[in-house]
Amino acid sequence: MEDSPLPITKWVPAIWFILNHKNGVSSYEVGRALGIHQGSAWFMMHRIRKAISNGSFTKLSGTVEVDETFLGGKLQFKHKSKLPSSSFRPRGHAGKTAVMGMVERGGEFRGMVVDNVKRATLEPKVLANVEHGTTVYTDSLMSYYNLKDVFNHSWVDHSKGQYVNGASHTNSVENFWSVFKRSIKGTYIHIASFHTDRYLDEQAFRYNYRKLDDAGRFEIAMPKIFGKRLTYAELTGKSLQ
Repeated sequence: MEDSPLPITKWVPAIWFILNHKNGVSSYEVGRALGIHQGSAWFMMHRIRKAISNGSFTKLSGTVEVDETFLGGKLQFKHKSKLPSSSFRPRGHAGKTAVMGMVERGGEFRGMVVDNVKRATLEPKVLANVEHGTTVYTDSLMSYYNLKDVFNHSWVDHSKGQYVNGASHTNSVENFWSVFKRSIKGTYIHIASFHTDRYLDEQAFRYNYRKLDDAGRFEIAMPKIFGKRLTYAELTGKSLQ
């Protein structure tokens, strides 16, 4: 709230909105509800997302599911001004933002934007966030193949129609992706790739404290606002120019 011209009577309802809407809440809706400009609501909401980001140093343990996905619209639905200029148009995941997530069954979710889904990118993320010896379940992506050297690792092969193999499945983390993508498509419509991590932090907070009621999530979130700051220049990238 530092240097904000908005009073605390605007900030507190905004925090409540963002914590307790399962599929997110748009800055237009927040702006109308609080009687402020949409741009001010947008900046406010990103500062709240910054405040509730986790930043935990405790590693996940027990049984952990790991999965990656891609965010972004399909090329066939994009305006011609957004398409590649060459006659060759890449298919699949071209132009999309890669994200990976890890969820401890019955516990915490952690997600992050990644440059790609290659082994050199994904494997260090798992090693940094999951306790050695943990049972880890993934899909059959080859980037996870060497996890068996450190973890009790098994996988399901979606390409063969296999989604559950005994206790081995990634349904929990895939459910998170489903809700997250629904919030983007249905509420935010479009998010810039360089803001994806903040929207991911927002959804992760609601997931991690899903067993609490609305007031409980609010009580958890309020102490997190101290010591965190996000300026408009940082948010828009102007501080890097």
